Amino acid sequence: MDTFINLLSNISWWGWVLIVLALVAIRDIFFQKAHTISHNYPVVGHLRYWLESIGPEMRQYFVANNREELPFNRIERGWIYASAKKENNYEGFGTDRDIYEHQHIFINNAMIPFKIEKQHPNTLDKTFLPCAKVMGLYNKRKKPYRPGSIINVSAMSFGSLSAKAVESLNKGVYLANAYHNTGEGGLSPYHSNGGDVVFHFGTGYFGVRDKNGNFSMENIVKLVKDNPFIRAIEIKLSQGAKPGKGGVLPGKKITKEIASIRGVEVGKDVLSPPNHSAFSNVPEMLDFIEDIAEATGLPVGVKAAIGKLDQWEELANLMIKTGKGPDFITVDGGEGGTGAAPPSFADHVSLPWVYAFSDLYKLFKSKGLTERIVFIGSGKLGFPAKAAMAFAMGVDCINVAREAMLSIGCIQAQVCHTNRCPSGVATQSKWLQNGIDPTLKSVRLAQYFKTFKKELIEITHASGYEHPCQFKMSDIEMNVDDHNLSKELNKAYMYEKDTVPFSGIQDLKDCVYLGGKYNTQTQ
Repeated sequence: MDTFINLLSNISWWGWVLIVLALVAIRDIFFQKAHTISHNYPVVGHLRYWLESIGPEMRQYFVANNREELPFNRIERGWIYASAKKENNYEGFGTDRDIYEHQHIFINNAMIPFKIEKQHPNTLDKTFLPCAKVMGLYNKRKKPYRPGSIINVSAMSFGSLSAKAVESLNKGVYLANAYHNTGEGGLSPYHSNGGDVVFHFGTGYFGVRDKNGNFSMENIVKLVKDNPFIRAIEIKLSQGAKPGKGGVLPGKKITKEIASIRGVEVGKDVLSPPNHSAFSNVPEMLDFIEDIAEATGLPVGVKAAIGKLDQWEELANLMIKTGKGPDFITVDGGEGGTGAAPPSFADHVSLPWVYAFSDLYKLFKSKGLTERIVFIGSGKLGFPAKAAMAFAMGVDCINVAREAMLSIGCIQAQVCHTNRCPSGVATQSKWLQNGIDPTLKSVRLAQYFKTFKKELIEITHASGYEHPCQFKMSDIEMNVDDHNLSKELNKAYMYEKDTVPFSGIQDLKDCVYLGGKYNTQTQ
């Protein structure tokens, strides 16, 4: 035995390396059957899998150019990071973007910009930019709500995002006078840090379900009563990542905390079906909306990715006939978002945001219903120029998800679905999310929102308007090929946006339904 130990102790370090490599080679050739490459090329074949695993990072940092990556290129991410950190987000020596590329946006500026006076709200606060419409006012809800910011945090659940990420977002929207959509994972303690909240639920009814998994009106009424910072309710019909597809939350991911928040059992798989059990057709959905609004007093809206329009037309006709309907509609882009989905869904099912929104808005415009609805856009609109285009098309507010994640530290690693998010934003790993400081990250989210609003206000004034709601479709041009073939939005999408009633920023500031910290008497 001593001789054997002495023999082992005399082996040099490189000898041990050779022994390990030999053992790996024996395992590759004689024992493992799963991977042909490592069987045919023992040891060396493992490099292929390692290089493949770090491919996205290599392309992101060393291969792709500044404007090449998707879903957000380096310039877009850099602008969000710099804006969130209050750093210099300017660029010098002219744009490096191909301004002749397809769908490039041009904003037609006025010869003489809009002039703000000394006591104008934007002179006193360069980031004051609330929604021009009030949710629930037309339908005479008991508690109408005017969002205090035209940019807000989109639906992202606790469970999908980490506790510290959700806390950072909620504290950030409080600082920015915006609202925070809960996503369909229920209302968590991390949503309760001062910010306005839009409570969102889907087919799983998490947080407002009974013991059988069905929707409970009693539970949602209690939730709203106990949490007065909930300002509106959103019913998810579908989402851009996977419209018409349900999902399964594996039991191994359901902790005691998540189970308590979502109203499910610890360790047991939970199914979110593709369909709602509370309604099965459009008339029933309309009744469901009205029942919730009556019971809670809050504005109620729907969120959906857009494809076929026949049922939307049925909804519009019922709204005309009954005088009832959703207080807001959130249009999600079919290009997908934070939700994990099969490529077949994310790549192909439902329309991209610009086509989806234009189709839906045209329909409601043709029925004379646009003034009754607050339209919310959700689909990579978290950049001032894209937001100007969205407002020209008829949007009243925008929701951002991935842009908000970037502002609090996301690096676009694109591993949200693996629970291994390196920045701690989209993981339940305590170790990984310990790197997030909510006190710091909340300020960065707020600063991104404030910078966004400031730049959008400046673009609006440069175009001769006081508020983005005044943008017309003819104010924005979009490349179809070269400038001889570029089209104004009204010609590209074949409709004119209806005029949004607007009498001035000061009236928005004086509104009793204004959200955020601006008006505490209605809280």
